[in-house]
Amino acid sequence: MPLSLPVDPPTARRLTGVVPQIMRSLEGDPGWFPAARSAIVVVVDGLGRGNLTARSGHARFLTAHLGKKDAARTVFPATTATALTSLLTGVDAGEHGIVGYRGRVPGTLRAPNQLKGWETDGLDPLTWQRAVPLFERRAEAGRPSFVVSKGAYRDTGFTRAIQRGATFAAAASPEERIDVAASLAADHAGALVYVYLPELDTIGHAQGWESDAWIAGLERVDASVRRLAERSDPGTGIVVTADHGMVDVPAHRQVLLGDGDALLDEVDLVAGEPRLLQLYTDRGEAAALRIAERWRAAEGERSWVITRGEAVSAGLYGPRVDADVLPRIGDLLVAARAAIAYYDDRLADKKAQRMVGQHGSLTDQERIVPLIRLGAFASTSAG
Repeated sequence: MPLSLPVDPPTARRLTGVVPQIMRSLEGDPGWFPAARSAIVVVVDGLGRGNLTARSGHARFLTAHLGKKDAARTVFPATTATALTSLLTGVDAGEHGIVGYRGRVPGTLRAPNQLKGWETDGLDPLTWQRAVPLFERRAEAGRPSFVVSKGAYRDTGFTRAIQRGATFAAAASPEERIDVAASLAADHAGALVYVYLPELDTIGHAQGWESDAWIAGLERVDASVRRLAERSDPGTGIVVTADHGMVDVPAHRQVLLGDGDALLDEVDLVAGEPRLLQLYTDRGEAAALRIAERWRAAEGERSWVITRGEAVSAGLYGPRVDADVLPRIGDLLVAARAAIAYYDDRLADKKAQRMVGQHGSLTDQERIVPLIRLGAFASTSAG
C-alpha cells in the first residue's frame, strides 16, 4: 500500500471494552474500573480527546479529571452508528454488521442510513444488527439497565437494535438526563445506566468544533458532568467517553465528485460518509483494482485508499469479519488524512454539504476519545 495505516499501541484501550469492563466492576471483579455499587456511562457524542484538550479552559471539570492515560480508541469507521453499536454490544463492526453511516445491502444498490434510516429503509433491528446487545444479556441475567436519552429516540429502529433489554427513560435536556441518571443509579443497586448527550455533535456538524457555539456547548457538557458527580451516590462509578472526535472541513476543502469524473468510473454505488467513502462495484475484481489505482493516483497523498481485502487483513473491522458482513463493506474505502471531505455532487440533496464538523476516518483527532473516571471509578487501584 502507498501509505501505511496508523496502528494502535498494543496497550490502548478500545471503546468496545468499556461496557464489558463496567459490567465486571458491578460483579465485584475489578479490571479497568474498581468495583462499584452501580455505574453510569455518559457518552458525549462528538467529543474527541483532542477536541477536549484543545478547549480545556472551557471544560475545567472534565480536564481536571482527565489523566494522561484516560483515553480509548474508537472503532472504524469513527462514526456514531458503528461506534455506539460496538460500545453497547462489545464487538466490532465485522461481527455486528453496522459498517458505517451508510452501508450496502448485499445484492442491491441500496445503502441505508444506519443511524436514522431503519424505518424508511426497512432494516430489521433484530437481524440487521447481528450481535446480542449487552443490555439484553444483563436483562436475561436479571440485572437492571437503563437508557437515559431524548424521548424522540425511544422507539427508533437503531434504539431497538442496540439498546433492547434496557428500560428507556426520556429526558429533554442534558441537565434533566443527568438528574434522572443519578437517581436511577442510586435507587437500583447493580444498575448500569447509559446517558446519551448528542447536543455537542449537532453543534459541531452545523458550525464546526472550533466555533463559539461549540465552546458554549462544551461548557454546558462540563457543567452537566460536574452536576452528575455532585449528585451521584458515593458508590456509583461514572465513566465519561465519546463515540468519535471531530475535524472541521470548510467548504473550500470539499472534494465534489460529479458526472464524468474519472474517479467514479466503474463505481456502481457511493456510500459511507464524507471522510470515509465506501465505493462499490458490481463489475468484478479487476474493475475494483482499476478503481483503486485511479483513486491512489489522484488522492493517495491526502487519503488512505484501501481495498476491502486490505481493510479486513489490517483488522480495521475487528479481528473477525463474518461472511454475511463482508459484502456490506465497500470494495474500496477512501479515508481522508487531510482536512478534506468527499461528496457525491450528483445527488440532488445538498444538505450534507453544509456540514462543517466531520468524522469517520482514521486520524487521531477522530479516533481517540476521552475515558474519564469519576465517583467510585476515580480510584487508581484498578487497572
